[in-house]
Amino acid sequence: MRLIVVMVAALIGVGALMPPTAAAGPTVCDYPACTPGIAPNMVLGAPCDNTTYYAFGVSGGYVPATQPGRLMFCGSPRRYQPRWFRSPPMAGIKDENADCGKFLNYVAQAPDGLFLICIAQEGHAFWTRADT
Repeated sequence: MRLIVVMVAALIGVGALMPPTAAAGPTVCDYPACTPGIAPNMVLGAPCDNTTYYAFGVSGGYVPATQPGRLMFCGSPRRYQPRWFRSPPMAGIKDENADCGKFLNYVAQAPDGLFLICIAQEGHAFWTRADT
């Protein structure tokens, strides 16, 4: 019996010494500011490498024609080499195939980093892959 009491006390002590687990991210994110993985210091029109996941970046402002903090996305026009383009308005983090009626023609990022766009089809607006 004494051994059980000692073991329970030891486990409680270890639990008290453990750091708390990280809090989950925001449950609602409708803006770029709460979106993870946005690459800093990108240059509008410069080559980029990922049009599918974590495809957003912001300008650093060191190029005179670029506004600091301008949101951009990595896209491939007509399947040419991908480059940075000015982004449409961004709606933060959204789920693929979820309703997006109030964000028509906006872009977003899925929780796993997938690049999304809000489109309307057959009277229903939904988030779909933007890289296809």
